[in-house]
Amino acid sequence: MDLFDYQLNVNLSNQAPLAARMRPRTFDEFFGQAEIVGEGKMLQRAVMADRLFSSIILWGPPGTGKTTLAQMIANYSKSFFVTISAVMAGKNELKTIMDEAMERRRLYNKRTILFVDEVHRWNRAQQDALLPNIENGLVILIGATTQNPYFDVIPALVSRSRVFSLKPLDEEALGKILQNALQDKERGYGNLPIDMDEEARQHLIRICGGDARNLLNALELAVESTPRQEEGGRIHISLQDAQESIQKRAVRYDKNADEHYDTISAFIKSVRGCDPDAALYWLAKMLYAGEDPRFILRRLLILAGEDIGLADPQALQVAASAAYAFEYVGLPEGVYPIVEATLYLATAPKSNSAGAYFSALKEIEQNGAQPVPTHLMDASRDSKAFGHGKGYQYPHEFPEHFIGQQYLPTALIGKTFYRPSEQGREKQTAEKVAHWREIQAQTLKDQFSEK
Repeated sequence: MDLFDYQLNVNLSNQAPLAARMRPRTFDEFFGQAEIVGEGKMLQRAVMADRLFSSIILWGPPGTGKTTLAQMIANYSKSFFVTISAVMAGKNELKTIMDEAMERRRLYNKRTILFVDEVHRWNRAQQDALLPNIENGLVILIGATTQNPYFDVIPALVSRSRVFSLKPLDEEALGKILQNALQDKERGYGNLPIDMDEEARQHLIRICGGDARNLLNALELAVESTPRQEEGGRIHISLQDAQESIQKRAVRYDKNADEHYDTISAFIKSVRGCDPDAALYWLAKMLYAGEDPRFILRRLLILAGEDIGLADPQALQVAASAAYAFEYVGLPEGVYPIVEATLYLATAPKSNSAGAYFSALKEIEQNGAQPVPTHLMDASRDSKAFGHGKGYQYPHEFPEHFIGQQYLPTALIGKTFYRPSEQGREKQTAEKVAHWREIQAQTLKDQFSEK
């Protein structure tokens, strides 16, 4: 490297975007993803001890630390580190890298770690070309992808790698990243007199979508475009500046205050009340304000069981499928399964009959648990000595696979907890249950009158 090349690298480093300048160099500077690289976790231990011997695939949304983790591995490792982008590089570049890795191992017995960004962009043939050299240990692959590797990376490559799933950064991690950028005097804005309003800070954190790069880009735009005040020369970043820097208007919504609870309450009550338009409005408000979609999906799962139940058993499956799909898609496209679940549940017939459980629970709490009738006891252990299971009638041996026999404790015969509604599919259930109860009541009446 000559003097001109050295000065070029210095200039590029100093003039790099804030997100690039603030990229963590050590685990102490890395915020978030504690379940993967937190203190004592396997990946952190392996990296810090330079004991990464198997390939890994880092899967997660943009701005969650995939490239940063790869560069940190390079900082800690004594291996030769090569970085390529699957968008730009093809089989020819890969062959050159492998030839050089072979020569490096032969002459210096030095390992090569290959970081492939957007590895899912390579076609099957390109991914196949990696396999022999990963198999024989010539190179260790670190693949980064925003797509599900189980769908978009060939199975042979996935089976030879450990997949780590990175999640969108939470508000605590984002807050630390923002504060670090404001205080760092070497790479951030620690040398500038910056005053940021708390509501501006919260807006940037909430609206960046768990993406640290998005957050730092917005902060950089706000700082660089806000004129200094005439008195004192300080830079004051207001909520309006934050809105303009991230191109999104703030909505009054504090996740720890009344607005959070009031809005989710309005959303659930709208779905329960069969008003899809209101449900969509409150859903849009929450997502726009940066609410965690998983929180909304959890509430929809609860509602499917509590307020729809057997009136439409499919509702719970729809809500569960939406939650499952969101984990694979994420935002922004992940809004579609959330909307689908919201509309399905809002337009489904409603029944709260699942609350019958609490009637049964109340009976136990007030009067204690009753003993199990002898004929319902487990016959596999004490049938001979104590007659457990004696007299039990197997329903499948009778017409309609039903026999009217005692199932409740004797003290509770005739007690009903479940009251089916007349809504949706449960209307048919109500007719069947009434029929069974009538037969059962008459059978038990006859049995006890004989005694």
